[in-house]
Amino acid sequence: MAETPPPSPTARYAIWYVLALIVLLLIFQYYSVAKQATEVSYSEFRHLVDIQGIDSLAISTDTITGKLLPKGVEDLAKERKKPDLPATLAKQFDKKEPMFSTVRVQDPDLVKLLEDKHIKYRAIQENTWLTSLLSWVLPFLLLIGIWVYFFRKIGSGAGGLMTVGKSKAKIYVQDETKVTFQDVAGVEEAEEELKEIIEFLRNPAKFQVLGGNLPKGVMLVGPPGTGKTLLARAVAGEAGVPFMSLSGSDFVEMFVGVGAARVRDLFATAQEKAPCIIFIDELDAIGKARGLSPLGGPEERENTLNQLLSEMDGFDTRKGVIIMAATNRPEILDPALIRPGRFDRHILVDRPSLKGREDILTIHSRHIKLSPEVNLKTLAARTPGMVGSDLANIVNEAALLAARKNKTAVEMDDFEESIDRVVAGLEKRNRVMNPREKEIVAYHETGHALVAEALPTTDPVHRVSIIPRGIGALGYTMQLPTEDRYLMTKTELEDRMAVMMGGRVAEELIFNEISTGAQNDLFRATDVARSMIREYGMSEKLGPITFERERRPLFLETMMPPSSKDYSEATAQEIDQEVAALVDKAHRRARDILEKLRPSLEKAAGILLDKEVLEGEELREILNHAKDQKQPA
Repeated sequence: MAETPPPSPTARYAIWYVLALIVLLLIFQYYSVAKQATEVSYSEFRHLVDIQGIDSLAISTDTITGKLLPKGVEDLAKERKKPDLPATLAKQFDKKEPMFSTVRVQDPDLVKLLEDKHIKYRAIQENTWLTSLLSWVLPFLLLIGIWVYFFRKIGSGAGGLMTVGKSKAKIYVQDETKVTFQDVAGVEEAEEELKEIIEFLRNPAKFQVLGGNLPKGVMLVGPPGTGKTLLARAVAGEAGVPFMSLSGSDFVEMFVGVGAARVRDLFATAQEKAPCIIFIDELDAIGKARGLSPLGGPEERENTLNQLLSEMDGFDTRKGVIIMAATNRPEILDPALIRPGRFDRHILVDRPSLKGREDILTIHSRHIKLSPEVNLKTLAARTPGMVGSDLANIVNEAALLAARKNKTAVEMDDFEESIDRVVAGLEKRNRVMNPREKEIVAYHETGHALVAEALPTTDPVHRVSIIPRGIGALGYTMQLPTEDRYLMTKTELEDRMAVMMGGRVAEELIFNEISTGAQNDLFRATDVARSMIREYGMSEKLGPITFERERRPLFLETMMPPSSKDYSEATAQEIDQEVAALVDKAHRRARDILEKLRPSLEKAAGILLDKEVLEGEELREILNHAKDQKQPA
């Protein structure tokens, strides 16, 4: 993902530098003005000469300057009728002999008068051009320099105003990428698809001999956290070419036209650095289908998308520029963006399989000190449905837990606790339940576990706990699948619904009362039943018909929202009846099972109340012991 570098300290505090310069200029001006001589008329000057109130003179072509003696200051104050003038001048200049100046006039008797009064004088030659330079040109040049400095600061850097149309892509060279396919696991099919791209970037002439064209764009599609960005960087690392990474949101700004300008700059930079890879993460930020704005008319995002489409049509793949993008929402992308000739190849980066999860755990635990008892294959089996980011988080949490307990290596217990923490949330041991609530939770969770163990198609129970976790979970029953599954039969769905109803049924049997703890179970069971009737056609009464509207991409929908249902009220009533019948059937099945296993229910719940955690092996031992007691000797 593209990262905007923070502003440098010089740019951040430049305004303070300018303010300091302005203050210094004001101080300089103040003192330069303060040191100017007191202006006197020529008649006053002649009078000061007559009374010998002047110490010495400096005569230039246009002015006469000199020092006033105390009696000269007093006489000047008397003539001007300003008795406070001596004190004012003394305070202003901080000396007893302040300077004065007057304009020189043609006076042929002046030199003789000065000699008669024994006043020293000297002639000086003024440098008019130097004075003008220091007083006007130099401050003007200083202001120009400050203006140029700020203009460059505004126009340079990732956050500069003048670079608002520049691409924000962060460019990684080969030494900075440092990611190869050895750092990626669980996406073997995607790796195979991308090897052709790598070969093209390494040796483009090989594919140009027969006249074939490589795809302009490769889109990585998959759930969040499956490693799409990591896979793109691995392609750049394997090919040894620059990798230009940025996010779709980097094109969006408050200024109109900025997104399109950044797209143009991005492709221009890519052509200069070819062969290279352009990677746009979260493509859906700018690639949404056009025409979906409720306000109508063009949008800045649509302008950016139009420019992207134009650039993808215009650039030449023979130069070795490959565009890669990642998204987890392909259904909302504009069809013009994903057509052949733009993003030609779509590669699915799906959730890893059991073997893939084991390989991912192996990669993330390379730098972790593991205990010899740690079995990554077992951990992979206990993390079904998790993606690479989840598994990386589990390994990291396990390492942190082991370090917190001052262990020398990460043990299996640390991984177990880490999985529980990721799946169910953080333990809330300070959330103290009263004995009655704790007993209800114990029987509730035990009911789930016993129904799951009694049915043939459900996953085996791994652990039952009544330790509060997360935000609202007072307990949980963890089941682990023995293999990866991609299809569910009607019998399996019905068995899962029975397991969901097991907790509520256990409360009914033991306490003749129900609680709010089964709210989530009822929601999930009802949702499964509704999907079976409306989507999967698993109703004998309604037949093999689906009533769920197809989830079409947004660009196929009109601006008017579709109707909520495409069937009659009578059919809707029948669907509701069938859903209620399925849920009621699951409730009866769970009740039949727990009535037969009531002794085991009470025993397992008692152990759970005492230990707070019941492992799956312990639960199966209780069930096996109950079976042995029922069998005749």
